[in-house]
Amino acid sequence: MADTQEKFSSVQVLTIDPETSGQRIDNYLLGLLRGIPRSHVYRIIRKGEVRINKGRIRADYRLQAGDRIRIPPLRLPARGAVQRPGGEVLARLSKAILFEDERLLVIDKPSGIAVHGGSGLRYGVIEALRALRPEAPYLELVHRLDRDTSGCLLIAKRRSALRTLHELLRHGAVDKRYLALLAGEWKGRAREVKAALRKNTLRSGERIVRVDVEGKPARTRFKPVQTLWAATLVEARLYTGRTHQIRVHAAHIGMPVVGDLKYGDDTVNSLWRKRGVDRLFLHAHSVEFRWPGEARSFKIQAPLEPRLEAAVDSS
Repeated sequence: MADTQEKFSSVQVLTIDPETSGQRIDNYLLGLLRGIPRSHVYRIIRKGEVRINKGRIRADYRLQAGDRIRIPPLRLPARGAVQRPGGEVLARLSKAILFEDERLLVIDKPSGIAVHGGSGLRYGVIEALRALRPEAPYLELVHRLDRDTSGCLLIAKRRSALRTLHELLRHGAVDKRYLALLAGEWKGRAREVKAALRKNTLRSGERIVRVDVEGKPARTRFKPVQTLWAATLVEARLYTGRTHQIRVHAAHIGMPVVGDLKYGDDTVNSLWRKRGVDRLFLHAHSVEFRWPGEARSFKIQAPLEPRLEAAVDSS
């Protein structure tokens, strides 16, 4: 922390190397400026305090080799402000590792743990993994899951792996599938939902996503798997990766995800809570992609946790 505090106490100008090329500026800064609140990182981008080649940029700008980044003076929080995850959390994540090699680590993220700290959270999965692996030279989130969503979460162990996976995601070459329990009885076969989504912030500061024709394009394919008591287990495939996409699209077609406190049905949630579903029933079941130049696809699956499996079996 002290080294970072000293380094960024004045204006810094950094040059992007070929290894970093292709990474989004927001992700680059979040990894570089550990200890700086996430909200502050986005604020300095939005206000134009971060500049690339002397020009303003958006948070989704992708870096190019040779770019010169101006980073304004920053004041880090006090040393004690960053909380180390407890031993129970670290042990839980250690047991949740599904796969690991020299490029990639995949965990079955537990429901209730955010993927990163910020917005009042002292730590998330990525901070906990760094605490669990202090010797690891590089650990970065490849993508994100909602705090209450469980399942497959990819963490890059090399910058080159992160860049490759971001490129695959950008071109739709990563097949991400979820299991979700939707309120109501599904009619017919598989169905695609194409409804643009827009983020909104309420007066309370709560972030909410709504269907809006002026929003960003979003596409989800729902496929029924099993009919249960007053609900349907479906497989949801993401073709875009918008915030809360599955949850909002499900609510949009009148079948919200069971256990969803933001977009769901309170009565349905109460009924399923009595059946043991006391969390959002949304689980990142599988991820599949092919590394460039390799013949075989990489596929990893995460089983439903026992309480969700029991709820499905008993219905």
